[in-house]
Amino acid sequence: METNVEAPNDSKRLSWTGAEPHWVVRMLGPLSISRDGVAISLPASRKVRALLGYLSLAPHPVTRSHLCELLWDVPNDPRGELRWCLSKVRSVLANPGAPPLQTFGDTVKLDLADSFVDVVEVARAAQEGINRLAPERLQALSLLFGGDFLEGLEIDRSPHFQGWLMAQRRRFRSSHTVVLEQLALSAPAESDQQLDYLDRWLALAPFDRRGNEFLLQALARRGRIREGEERLAAAISLFAAEDLDPTPLRDAWRRAKGQRTSTSLTAISPAAPLALPSDSGIAMAPRRASIAVMPFGDRTLGKGTWTGMAGGLAHDIITRLAKLRSLFVIAQGTVSALHERSFGPEDAGRVLNVDYIVSGSVRRQKGRVTITVELAEVRTARIVWREAFDHKLNEALLALDEIGDRIVGSLADEIETNERNRALLKPPSSLDAWEAYHRGLWHIYRFNRADNEQAQRFFEMAVRLDPTFSRAYAGLSFAHFTKAFQRWGERKEEVARALEAAGHSLLVDERDPAAHWAMGRALWLHGRHEQSLAELERAVSLSPSFAHGHYALAWVHAASGDARIAVKSSDQARRLSPFDPLLFSVLTARAAALVRLRQFEEAADCAVTAAAHPSAHIHIRGIAAHCLALADRRDEARAVIAGIHKQHPQYRVEDILSTFNPSPDIEALFRQAAERIRCD
Repeated sequence: METNVEAPNDSKRLSWTGAEPHWVVRMLGPLSISRDGVAISLPASRKVRALLGYLSLAPHPVTRSHLCELLWDVPNDPRGELRWCLSKVRSVLANPGAPPLQTFGDTVKLDLADSFVDVVEVARAAQEGINRLAPERLQALSLLFGGDFLEGLEIDRSPHFQGWLMAQRRRFRSSHTVVLEQLALSAPAESDQQLDYLDRWLALAPFDRRGNEFLLQALARRGRIREGEERLAAAISLFAAEDLDPTPLRDAWRRAKGQRTSTSLTAISPAAPLALPSDSGIAMAPRRASIAVMPFGDRTLGKGTWTGMAGGLAHDIITRLAKLRSLFVIAQGTVSALHERSFGPEDAGRVLNVDYIVSGSVRRQKGRVTITVELAEVRTARIVWREAFDHKLNEALLALDEIGDRIVGSLADEIETNERNRALLKPPSSLDAWEAYHRGLWHIYRFNRADNEQAQRFFEMAVRLDPTFSRAYAGLSFAHFTKAFQRWGERKEEVARALEAAGHSLLVDERDPAAHWAMGRALWLHGRHEQSLAELERAVSLSPSFAHGHYALAWVHAASGDARIAVKSSDQARRLSPFDPLLFSVLTARAAALVRLRQFEEAADCAVTAAAHPSAHIHIRGIAAHCLALADRRDEARAVIAGIHKQHPQYRVEDILSTFNPSPDIEALFRQAAERIRCD
């Protein structure tokens, strides 16, 4: 429900554009609940109020055992105490028509679907993208923040609840910071309102270098030099107390005074990170997306020495992310130092001025281990990705490498998707090399001739803007590879260009797995299969989390290598990147390998799934038709071929064979399939 919020008075009255909601729950500040505009008296019991707050925010029904564990450490009768608390909640929310508190077997749910809940409104805005909201909605959101989340509701001897409470407080404080940041950026440049928003922003995030720079810049532009000097001195003292380097603030103030007549705060894009001085450790030339991985928490009660996995997992993720070579990864020592000073993930992300922050926890319970990981965009407070990995304890200890690979593969995939989407919002003339590269990726994954040409132009722009950008050369090789593969240009010339661009990628960064991936694919297209395998194996050796390396290995092995390795490699690629834009090609490689293993029915199912993908090109559909024929599903095969012939009347099995240059065994099988399709 869309709301317009007026300045709250003591009763926290709200105004809605539509009918006033039956229930209003406010948790940003002390918990309060009203029904039909009348405040409800809440029980004195902290646990009853904590239960109300927790259930108000829970998106799904919660088991009674979970609630017992949440609110009681070692109670004498947890179920009995929970029943008493739930009876109090029912009395608070008495509503004969449709009681909000609902029980389903062993689960409990508070149904507030038609109610106004302030934290739900803020969470919804964060997922939409606070940086994209109009100033009017930003102002309405800012008025919802009446204090910390569930202010004053700490509970002794309830460590799980306390952990949840602290996490939610950090989350909503971060959202409040983003709202104030966006309001400061959108406010009139010379207004007192802008300074008010900046002051409130820094009150919540005093170590945010970007916020401090904006404030100093605003004061310098107004000619308030003395006040700027005082603010700088206070910030330097604050930073020094936490052992943080204040040099970037001094440099920012010097620049602000020198540019006071030419720099406008509102001219700075909210989405564009400031370039920090080189001593910050983050400013890179050229720019890359930056990420920090915070130490994982151990959520195991009575854990004793159970800290090894939590301590080692973050280090493992940092190492694996660094091996991808596509992101600027903050060193473990830096994030550990901030963690030891009690900086939460959101605050640490702002101190480091990174684009993304990773946090997580490890919990052991009843012979199982649950690893929870979350990726957040620092400047928008948006949760980009969250996942829980649950294993038996002995399996988790044995599968740590696989878990680490899956986490890093998912992180890389989500960040790449997010960066592509962000780059699409900018005009081409304003793109830097990083953004041009991601615009190129967006076009190349469309798999049509016009988009491939666009992708090539963006990759060429990226290497022109930054001749040291290895990934951009790999992308350019990808564009020429696709033109040769699809025969959208003279094949021999395009293969040569794909090899040349891949060679540049290797010269720039020989340890970038994408450079070896690009070279391996180009060599395969050139018919040099052994050299191709060597390059692709080097890619996955450099970074076991690099999904595209495993996928390319699957293709080469499926066409002319070991079919069993091809199946394993395709499965690994899918585990690492289950929503990859090349997933249809991964599945087709698996189908081709299964054909060589004479597993025709499974091959057909796999190929049909691949062909159903919106980006599946003609060869993917052609392989699907022939796999269906080998599985003796001839009517389906002919239907697929008929669809191909509507666009390409001359398409034949020779087109598949000349493109993939497969081994003799799969060539014979595909020719056999073609005969079945032609026969009545």
